[in-house]
Amino acid sequence: MPQILVIDDDPGLLGVCSVGLQALGHTVRTAETGEEGISGAALYAPDVIVLDLGLPDLDGLVVCKRIRAWSEVPIIVLSADGSEDRKVDALELGADDYMTKPFGLRELHARVQVALRHRRAENGEDYPAQLDVGPLQLDLVHREATFEGRPLDLTPRELDFLAFLARNAGKVCTRRMILENVWGPGYASELHYLKVYAYRIRRKLGDEQGKFLQSDPSVGYRLAWPGGPANSP
Repeated sequence: MPQILVIDDDPGLLGVCSVGLQALGHTVRTAETGEEGISGAALYAPDVIVLDLGLPDLDGLVVCKRIRAWSEVPIIVLSADGSEDRKVDALELGADDYMTKPFGLRELHARVQVALRHRRAENGEDYPAQLDVGPLQLDLVHREATFEGRPLDLTPRELDFLAFLARNAGKVCTRRMILENVWGPGYASELHYLKVYAYRIRRKLGDEQGKFLQSDPSVGYRLAWPGGPANSP
């Protein structure tokens, strides 16, 4: 069963998440402090982490940054602060998703399922195992990427973002298309996600000017390579 680590200092919330997610087929472990959460992430290697930002010992953003330094486990952040700045801060430090309290168990479960789907990195028959778009090479089996011959240190979601654009290289992919295909159907309005991820990916590519990963104002993004992708089965 998928293993979920919930890091939150609210015993009531931990109880609800434990009972609810276990009933839905998950193994749930809990931690009430940031240090316990970091230790639990290392000890149990969970499939998904649900992380509260308001912890008693460490800011949740610090916990996120420390875990992300050595693990690519999907992190779903919880916060009572729904401001866009707080969301952007969490995403820039490596969080994969952001939920504002209060929230429903069904919504949490849906977002956990999306995170698990990306974690499993399913490669369907409709998709090639390798995508080459000019200087970018994506190995979707081993989840590796290179750009101009140098390896890229991408998070799973960053790789999925690039893979979707690579399958449609040269074409503008609307923001809604990207969100629904990379994050899931419930994320069509989370436009700030794309700004954060595009910025992070460009920085890793050394493409801060957006010459390769281009923005089409008010529409979406595309990989600008005239020849399009050369796909390997």
